Amino acid sequence: MAKSIRIVLAIAAWYDYEIWQMDVKMAFLNGFVEEEIFMDQPEGFTTVGEEQKVCRLQRSIYGLKQASQSWNTRFYEVIQDYDFIKNDYDPCVYKKISGSSVAYLVLYVDDILLIGNDVKILGNFKAWLFTKFSMKDMGEISYIIGIKIYRDRSKRMLGLTQSSYIEKVLKRFRMEHSKRRILPMRHGIKLSKKQSPKTDEELKRMSDIPYASAVGSIQYVVQCTRADVAYALSVTSRY
Repeated sequence: MAKSIRIVLAIAAWYDYEIWQMDVKMAFLNGFVEEEIFMDQPEGFTTVGEEQKVCRLQRSIYGLKQASQSWNTRFYEVIQDYDFIKNDYDPCVYKKISGSSVAYLVLYVDDILLIGNDVKILGNFKAWLFTKFSMKDMGEISYIIGIKIYRDRSKRMLGLTQSSYIEKVLKRFRMEHSKRRILPMRHGIKLSKKQSPKTDEELKRMSDIPYASAVGSIQYVVQCTRADVAYALSVTSRY
């Protein structure tokens, strides 16, 4: 998904398209369920005299395994009425072309990016979409999937940064005061299995270090914005 978002944002930056963002409130409650699903009456909503009865779901709710799929299916059914076509590579990316007007739509859970070159068409579609779902208008894009977006339209430049996420990771592993380096991995470093802990004391010390968790936290940054750290991540992931 991060790759698709980067590609669409790159297109928007190159052609100077509008990039608008919206948030769907309680998105998963919009999906319909095809299966027959029953649940206990929620606490505080029990019908007097019918306490032993259960509820049959008419719509999806949070916690269902199929909640995400149900919401995605419902959303696509709705925007098909506006002639949006699903991308073959990523089913969460949609496109509409009408004459010289181009519009892209990206759906990530409950976040929507609306991108295009015709402000009037985008505005009409956004107003129409608000009649279908309860949403919040976020205006111009500024933050998506943990990535901060900054833009200079006069130079057709768009940048992505995860500095806030990285700072949180450093604090989590008590490394916020560590020195910054130009390179992600010092030249000449060689890691091997021989360096793994062997004695009981070494094993005990390493068991208190969340090594796998730290490496995994970096993986998300590599996928989104820091491909330059990929080699260092690959090497450290082996051990």
